[in-house]
Amino acid sequence: MERSVMPTAMITGANRGIGLELLRQYAQQGWRVLGTCRNPETASAAQALADAHDSVSLHALDVTDAAAVAALAVSLDSSRIDVLVLNAGVMSPGANTLGELDASAFLHVLEVNVVAPAICAQAFRRHVATSERRIIVGMGSYLGSIASNNEGGLYSYRSAKAGLHAIMRSLSVDLRDEGVTAIAMHPGWVQTDMGGPDASLSTEASVAGILRVIDGLKPGDSGRLLTYAGEELPW
Repeated sequence: MERSVMPTAMITGANRGIGLELLRQYAQQGWRVLGTCRNPETASAAQALADAHDSVSLHALDVTDAAAVAALAVSLDSSRIDVLVLNAGVMSPGANTLGELDASAFLHVLEVNVVAPAICAQAFRRHVATSERRIIVGMGSYLGSIASNNEGGLYSYRSAKAGLHAIMRSLSVDLRDEGVTAIAMHPGWVQTDMGGPDASLSTEASVAGILRVIDGLKPGDSGRLLTYAGEELPW
């Protein structure tokens, strides 16, 4: 592998919301940014960033397609990835309310939010482990904190985020000897398609906080569930 002159971040689900803002802010900070989404040709905002910054590239990827994930890892074999952000995720209204749970919708949420991040981390672990910063961030949620669940509901989404948290904790153990720092990140309640217009936090403020936390991470932080403000949440 050839070492890049500039640090490199890879972001899944970079076509909208938090992923798009991560793409934007990393590019503004002078990073090389690898963004993935299912259909780059229709991701106009992300494509505009790629057109405006030579350091930004978009890659077609369905994170639920393990073969496609493996193929992208091979095509990027010469790239070291300093920060891998497992951001792609979905929420399904048909899998959150007791009495209205649909098994297919529930399984789809788990496939995208739990299985896919594990497969992506597996595929790109060497790219991260051979970089300078060696960080993996899973986009978790306060809603995945079992200890904090006093409201109920959101069955698939809570289950999926709790599962992602477990994956990040295991990565922190399994990749410890490779010097990789793996954390779960709660981005706050953000004004995205998923968070809705009434959310309390803009994507710009959330991502600015996320980047500050990532920039300040130390090996001893591995395995923690942190917020965009740097606070620790209970599992």
